[in-house]
Amino acid sequence: MLMESDHPVSKKSKLVHSSDSAMEEVSANAAGLNQNLQWTQWQILDSILPTGGFAHSYGLEAAMQSRMVNNQEDLRSFVIQILENTGSLLLPFVYCASKSPDAATWVKMDQLLEATLTNEVSRKASTSQGSALLRVASSVFTEIQALQDLRQTYLGSKTVSFHHAPIFGLICGLVGFDSETAQRSYMFVTMRDVISAATRLNLIGPLAASVLQHQVSPDAERMVQKWRDRDVADASQTAPLLDALQGCHAYMFSRLFCS
Repeated sequence: MLMESDHPVSKKSKLVHSSDSAMEEVSANAAGLNQNLQWTQWQILDSILPTGGFAHSYGLEAAMQSRMVNNQEDLRSFVIQILENTGSLLLPFVYCASKSPDAATWVKMDQLLEATLTNEVSRKASTSQGSALLRVASSVFTEIQALQDLRQTYLGSKTVSFHHAPIFGLICGLVGFDSETAQRSYMFVTMRDVISAATRLNLIGPLAASVLQHQVSPDAERMVQKWRDRDVADASQTAPLLDALQGCHAYMFSRLFCS
């Protein structure tokens, strides 16, 4: 009798132990996947990723030659206005593309942004950076099949222009960024690239640039909170003078940046 009663207990114990082992294995695999995903997310924001962002000054070079930005205080004001304009005009496209990271949504966002941008210089800069970002992302993040399919399907297509904001949002959504983090990341990349352009234009030194970036960060966060989670129907231009300055870039006799 004792042997018969011990046998089922032993069998149950083995089942519980097996179930616990399976759950531990699933948890370990999930943790490993999450950790690997974080490395991918960090790489998207790494300045070493060759997306061509550092070839563009966001109109800073034209602003300097127009004597509208002459010192560090002017630069700070310029960066904040760029962030405000980026938040109002481009953040809705990042938000919508990251919230629904699929080809149909991305194509719609890309076509809408193509119709929205009236500045030829900024439009070319956007498509140049966007196509470079997709090319690099599909080459680096080979485990994301959707990126490979997207590039193969639309490469050479006349229906899309590969604008930067929708591409950035799409990639952020595919690598697991939530929509708020995707929007904050886009603002960070914008701030980083403008301040980097200022150092190469000898307007500010590398150390002072790092200090400025830290000082402007609260303003950047304020812009994120102000303009986040908006539909593309609400996209608007808040700094028309900056848009006009960037449009003058193509007419400068001597220039270091593409825009």
